[in-house]
Amino acid sequence: MEIVSFRTPGLGDQTYLLTHAGRAVLVDPQRDVDRFLDAAAERDVQLRFVLETHLHNDYVSGGEQAAARTGAELVLPAAAAPAYRHTPAFHLEDIPAGDGLVIRPIHTPGHTPEHTSYLVLIDGEPVAVFSGGSLLVASAGRPDLLGPARARTLARLQHGSLRRLAALPPAVGLFPTHGEGSFCSVSGAGRHTSTIGDEIAGNPMLAYDDPDRLADELLAAPLPIPAFYQHVGPANMYGVPPMPPVAVPELSLSELSPLSSSGPARSVPHAERNGAPDEPVVVDIRPRAVQAAGYLPGSVGIALGDDFGSWAGWLLPYEAPIVLVAGPEQDVAEARTQLARLGMDAVRGVVRDLGTAATATFELLDLAAFAARLDEPGAQLLDVRMPSERAAVRLEGAVERFLPDLVADGVPDGLDRERPVLVACGSGRRAAIAATLLVREGYRAVVLDGAGVPDLVAARAA
Repeated sequence: MEIVSFRTPGLGDQTYLLTHAGRAVLVDPQRDVDRFLDAAAERDVQLRFVLETHLHNDYVSGGEQAAARTGAELVLPAAAAPAYRHTPAFHLEDIPAGDGLVIRPIHTPGHTPEHTSYLVLIDGEPVAVFSGGSLLVASAGRPDLLGPARARTLARLQHGSLRRLAALPPAVGLFPTHGEGSFCSVSGAGRHTSTIGDEIAGNPMLAYDDPDRLADELLAAPLPIPAFYQHVGPANMYGVPPMPPVAVPELSLSELSPLSSSGPARSVPHAERNGAPDEPVVVDIRPRAVQAAGYLPGSVGIALGDDFGSWAGWLLPYEAPIVLVAGPEQDVAEARTQLARLGMDAVRGVVRDLGTAATATFELLDLAAFAARLDEPGAQLLDVRMPSERAAVRLEGAVERFLPDLVADGVPDGLDRERPVLVACGSGRRAAIAATLLVREGYRAVVLDGAGVPDLVAARAA
């Protein structure tokens, strides 16, 4: 038996391909299924089953398409009841896969009501469990993603599910879908895979004997929920079309003239943007140093990186058409893929030459220069980190607003457009995105680049 792991760092998720005796099982595939099917072809194995542990909120599933393209059997938790053809998995009703390979569904509600883990047995011996969003490495799946009204019930159910998995033999390998970097994890999960024995020894979520005590812990400091989750969950319930082509047409700046001539756009909440569904959002994916020197007024700067798709899905109107601005050598296919993983398919094209229209700017300063600017009379400071980061290290005197809330709630009252706004986060990435949101609202922005708030706090205290 071989288990191949495919990690998607920007979403903090993993997909698995299990191979045994010429057969393969694919677990929790994302929408860009070619990479998984190619791996199966390279190993000369037949894809027999595609397993989904739950209806995902953080990415569009590729399970239906992988099954359709290969003839594999698509298996989902019986309680999921999606609106497309599948085989329902019932608790402890074994699924034989041939040559001694058996898949045993284990109902593990908590992350979602229908959540099901899959125990792998070979010749009757349990060897691995795909735990999805239930038992994670040094953590557990969040129970609050379906809303506060159900969060405590799901948290209590998670207690029973974690203990059910912990009762498996210690040598059984643990292969969760959610991991480090995922907003579906209660806390910062550690390694990507583990064993049941290691989790019994070191997972703090298994130390709670009482369901209510675990619920208190799971719900004590909930993380923000990305805005795109509300769209992805229903998409996985009702089904999605195949992955779109990653190639996008090249556009000239003149083809954006209606947008570029309209002036800076107002940053509006997602719910309010319903007046112009065909108006494209321009997203600059160039490095932030390039953006700072000049970018298209009204556009949003989200430099291409592993988490580009997550920030785009969180900050941009979900249904809006998108035009990308990219550098001459940038990999637009990667940006397109990350957007498609969230179901954001309306990418109209890419502009690679802004000419003289790149008139919007912001400043990038290193730690010493930023600290010196902060000491000037009348300096105003904006901290765009998430609440848990601010609770760990407080930046005295800062106006606090988590980056996505600049879109959902607008720029905080009290910031003066006549004076620069100094913006800080954990590294400069979120602060640079925030700078473009501030600039289109008429503010001047100065970004702490290459350092974070803890560094700034230490520098000011020295």
